Amino acid sequence: RADKLNKATFSVIMSDYKRLEISEVIYESVSRTEFQDTDRGTVEMINYRAAVVCLVLLCVLLLTAVIVLCVHIHTNNTNCTEERNELLTRNTNLTEEREQLLTTITNLMKQIEQLNEENNDLVEENEVWKCYKSSLYYLSSERKSWTESKRYCTERGTNLIIINNREEQVRNGLLMVLVNNRVWIGLTDSDVEGRWKWVDGSIPTSWFWMPAEPNGSRRENCALTIAAKWADHPCTEEFNWMCERNTV
Repeated sequence: RADKLNKATFSVIMSDYKRLEISEVIYESVSRTEFQDTDRGTVEMINYRAAVVCLVLLCVLLLTAVIVLCVHIHTNNTNCTEERNELLTRNTNLTEEREQLLTTITNLMKQIEQLNEENNDLVEENEVWKCYKSSLYYLSSERKSWTESKRYCTERGTNLIIINNREEQVRNGLLMVLVNNRVWIGLTDSDVEGRWKWVDGSIPTSWFWMPAEPNGSRRENCALTIAAKWADHPCTEEFNWMCERNTV
């Protein structure tokens, strides 16, 4: 009986031992499987996180590139706009300068034409303008009415000659030339009959009328000089004339 009991006990022990070994093997197998699953999940998680980080970095790089490109384009557009505005301003300034130059040239051309006209007048009149004391005298070589003679002198900034004293009337060498000529002088009573005055509005201080002159005729309202004396005559008739210009 003891042997049987021992055998039975041994069998039970052995059976339990085998079960224990099997359990250990199963546990080790399960543990290994769980560990492998855990390692695989960890690796996958790391790979996932790395992929996310890379994607985020790529997005950041792309966003940075887009921002830099936008800034560059905006800067270029701003520079182009400024350059265009500057070119427009320069073009406007050049246009204004050209117009000013054209205006200046036009004015210069007018001045040159005026100077040429004055020079031509001086060339034509140079031989007949004579200087005596403080005045210049011009004796015409053609004939006009008293009104046209007065206009001719006025257009040149002068007047028909005004004689204020005997020296001008007698001793003036120019008037001596007129001994045999009839020449208009700047004396008229066309405004008021019998009230003689010079073309500048002044009243004569000396009189050098020929005998019986003025004769009081209403048709004879302008004066001329004959042989160093005055005579009234119709203003519409044509004679030579003399202009006078003060040089002081």
